[in-house]
Parts: sequence; structure tokens; C-alpha cells
Amino acid sequence: MLAGIGAGSFGALLGLGGGVFLVPMLDVGLGLPFRTAAGISLMTVVATSSFVSLDANSRRFVNPRLAVALLTQTVLGASLGRLLLPLLSDRVSGRVFGVTALVVAVVMLHRLRRRNVILDPQVPLGRLGSRFHDPDSGADVGYRVDRVPLAMGLALLAGVLSTIVGVGGGVLLVPALNSWCGVPIRAAAATSVLMIGVTAVPGVIGHYVDGYLTLPVLETSAVLGVLAGSRLGFWVGARSRVVVLKVLMAAILTAVGGVYLFAR
Repeated sequence: MLAGIGAGSFGALLGLGGGVFLVPMLDVGLGLPFRTAAGISLMTVVATSSFVSLDANSRRFVNPRLAVALLTQTVLGASLGRLLLPLLSDRVSGRVFGVTALVVAVVMLHRLRRRNVILDPQVPLGRLGSRFHDPDSGADVGYRVDRVPLAMGLALLAGVLSTIVGVGGGVLLVPALNSWCGVPIRAAAATSVLMIGVTAVPGVIGHYVDGYLTLPVLETSAVLGVLAGSRLGFWVGARSRVVVLKVLMAAILTAVGGVYLFAR
């Protein structure tokens, strides 16, 4: 339950779904097999997405058009990941998890200071662009979604990773949208949280069918912890600057990547 609280906090705060925190806690901390930890994590991803998407503060940053466009790819990727799941050992899945975490951390730090916001209300934002009130500047801002084909390809990859390593896909999608596609991190995180609950469903079904979701006490405790931790994530996020969120995300991903690549 404590691991779920931590996962829920980071899931609500950073749009990662919390799996990047929960998987190593269950796998390394509690000694569960990686595949079991990933299955439990995907269940909490669904809970986090459902809970956070109902929050009014989160909804004001969501870009529905972008979410629908990318969901076509993330769900397809998650379904492809389900086909790959029986072919991968726990060790290989852990290595994939570690590499993904380190790559995303480097990307986040490389584009640390970029805000991706447009202050001029007259500038056209394109079909997938949107506007929101920015708490950092206190002004209404807009943004365009650049490199749409790249975003679609990364969404497909995020869906595959969601099923294989149990992280919901947000761990790749949020920094990719922010660093390469011009989406501010708050909008990327909120849009990702809306998507990851749907993206995680094929993975949950796959892990259940393969016999990795057989611990209802742990699964229920993790989900309840996630719901409680999401409240903490909302509170911290509303009082944090964007650059702090990026550094926090990069630090967590670096630590997790190091564990799975060098300490396992």
C-alpha cells in the first residue's frame, strides 16, 4: 500500500501512471517476479488514470483531440506488446525497463528549460494545438503540436512498452511530447494520464490470462494506495514549478534505470 501511495503521487504529479516507481518497489523491494510486478502496476495505472482524469485541476490541461489521435496508436502498440509478452523473460523485460528509464531521463534534462508556450493569442495553433491558463506565468498560453508523425510513432512504442514493462506508456510519452513535439509538460502529463488507463487494459488482460495476477491482497492494496497517493500528487503539483517537476522526473528515472541495468 505504501508503494501504491508513492506510485499514485508520482502518477498524478508527472503523468507517468506511477508504474516507473511501483514496478521496482514490488520487484526489488518485495521480491515479486518482474512480470507479476508489471501486472499489478498496470492495474494501478488504470486506477490512477480513472481517478486523476476526474480531477478538475487536471482536466483543464488535457488536450482531448491530441489524446484521441494518440490513443489509436497506444492501444495498437499495447496489443502488439501482448503478442510479444510470452517471448520475453523477466530479465529481458527488466533490461528494457532500465534502458527506457535512462533514455527518457537524458531527454528530460537536455530540454530542461524549454517551456513550449505561445503567449500571443492571435497565433494559429493548428488542429491539435490548445490553450490553457499557465500557473507558472499567470497568463493564458497556447501551444502547437509539432512533428505529429513522430508523436504517433512514439505513441505506438509507448503502447508496446506499457504491456511489456507495466509502466502505462506515460514514462515515454510525457517527455517525448514535451521535448520533441512542443507540448508543455503540464499539458503532456494531463493528456497522458487520460490515455494511459485505456492503454493499460490489453496489458492487464494479458498478464491475467498468463497467470501473473494471482495476488488479490497485494493488487487491492496497491490500487487503494494509488488512489490515496494521487491526492498528494495533486497538492504538490499545484505548488511546484515546471523545472522542478522535470528534474524530479529525471532523477527518478535515472535511479530506476541504474537499478535494472547495473544492480540486477
